[in-house]
Amino acid sequence: MTSKRPNFLIVMVDQLNGTLFPDGPADFLHAPHLKALAASSARFKNNYTASPLCAPGRAAFMSGQLPSRTEVYDNAAEFASSIPTYAHHLRAAGYHTCLSGKMHFVGPDQLHGFEERLTTDIYPADFGWTPDYRKPGERIDWWYHNLGSVTGAGVAEITNQMEYDDEVAFHAVQKLYDFARVSDDAARRPWCLTVSFTHPHDPYVARRRYWDLYEDCPALEPEVGFIPYDEQDPHSQRLYRASDYDSFDITGEQIRRARRGYFASISYLDDKVGELLSVLERTRMLDDTIILFCSDHGDMLGERGLWFKMCFFEGSARVPLMIAGKDISAILIDAPVSNLDVVPTLCDLAGIDMSAIAPWTDGQSLLPLLDGKTRAEPVLMEYAAEGSNAPLVAICEGRYK
Repeated sequence: MTSKRPNFLIVMVDQLNGTLFPDGPADFLHAPHLKALAASSARFKNNYTASPLCAPGRAAFMSGQLPSRTEVYDNAAEFASSIPTYAHHLRAAGYHTCLSGKMHFVGPDQLHGFEERLTTDIYPADFGWTPDYRKPGERIDWWYHNLGSVTGAGVAEITNQMEYDDEVAFHAVQKLYDFARVSDDAARRPWCLTVSFTHPHDPYVARRRYWDLYEDCPALEPEVGFIPYDEQDPHSQRLYRASDYDSFDITGEQIRRARRGYFASISYLDDKVGELLSVLERTRMLDDTIILFCSDHGDMLGERGLWFKMCFFEGSARVPLMIAGKDISAILIDAPVSNLDVVPTLCDLAGIDMSAIAPWTDGQSLLPLLDGKTRAEPVLMEYAAEGSNAPLVAICEGRYK
């Protein structure tokens, strides 16, 4: 089967630490499907989020715009409907655009260019997390992070996140079958299906069959150990306070269990990715589909004594990016790139006039890098949310940040 333009399967995960994907999944990870995908992918070793928090990072991913343009700075900020996304661009070019899963849209627009959405979101869209800026430094206990995810790490056979991701995968598989039913129709529209899971985001719990895979895992200890509060940089100190670290006395065993639960969640995700790839292969759509695997931001996983994200250290800011397709070479690219580059890359692959896209994005197409060209422009990141007392900016250029 052939088609003039490729289909797109975008698999997005939540809070996946890019240092665990130096060239595909690290050796100690039990992730056979992701390792097989990596073997046939262009792999971007130094890919960074535009903002290390869910809603700002995802708005930037969808639009290709930095938070200073989207004005989505925290998890309670509205993503304005007037900002075009890759779903808008592809839909205008004739693509059937569909979302199954999380995208953390806040506000009345829960589509942002997608023709259909197969699930609800997992987080509130109704401004329920909006902070009171008349109370600087206030801890918003109903959604601010705390270390209960670390102390509560272990085995769980069902959680709301597992139920959600099981549903996301189920509906995505059914949608792929729907696409396959018309795949031989010469007049069919190409499709873009975004499948967005909430794992391996904390809580750090996993089903027993995945937990048991990491009984003797060599990576349960952080490479950089705990750094006392007085020796931390000012922003890390603010994260300590914002995430209520003083209310918890974290032990070495709790750290190991939390990391084990996180690694186990990656294996759970790997099975979900395997289901999607299997459907593509069995329905003979694989050759006509470009697969993009990415994450919104990372997780510090106890490095330096920090957890979750919200900072520019590698564990928080660096995220996996793999692109596979029939005409895409399986290579490792070291140049720093950004999730902002996804929008122009998808449009470039779809044959859209890039001069029409350029004014709407802060990113650049990755296709020249796939052809062996170099890139000199630095990668930018912004953060102005939980734990910050002023906007923060990071610049990555070469081996420097």
